[in-house]
Amino acid sequence: MDLANFSEGETKKDSLKANLGRKNEASYRVTRDLQYTISCLEKARMPVIAAIQGACIGGGVDMVSACDIRYATNDAFFCIQEINIGLAADVGTLQRLPHLMPEGVVRELAFTGRRFSAKEALEYGLVNSVFDSQNDMIDHAESVATEIANKSPLAISGIKEVINYNRDHSIEESLNYVALWNTAMNFTDDMKEAFKSQLEEKDPQFEKILKKKKYLED
Repeated sequence: MDLANFSEGETKKDSLKANLGRKNEASYRVTRDLQYTISCLEKARMPVIAAIQGACIGGGVDMVSACDIRYATNDAFFCIQEINIGLAADVGTLQRLPHLMPEGVVRELAFTGRRFSAKEALEYGLVNSVFDSQNDMIDHAESVATEIANKSPLAISGIKEVINYNRDHSIEESLNYVALWNTAMNFTDDMKEAFKSQLEEKDPQFEKILKKKKYLED
């Protein structure tokens, strides 16, 4: 069968429409890939801490909104820049900010594209703390990261998973999820190590969680 017969009668206009559709489909895939590069921060098993100095605009806002903890210096400022270039932000800002800040504030900032300061970001709940200098911010971020790293990695991973799940589900669904999660993960060894280290007044030594690639190879 000559498949070329199926194209008989197709006009140049029809062909242009088809090509446009393919271009649009490719553009959609590019956008989804960009979304994934940001979402992987949210999906990472370990907490991600953002330390922000200076301008955080457009894609920067997409990125920090997917992080678990955000710190900023006094000179930092933020801007949902996409509206200023004729676009709707499409890589995560409009989806995540309403869970971090009052929705009315998000709407104003997204509609106007105005800059807002680190002080405002702190008031809105976007950042956890604001620091006078970059060194102070980095020192604090590293201190928090070290404290987290000394906890059970399995429990930390579970906390992040459950909080993320809770955002898009009801309280009852999330309660059931965390019950299933803790049952499946079986924290017995980590709990023993945590209690033992407290009694002996020393840092706990937890086993690392398996790398995904290593698990698949085994």
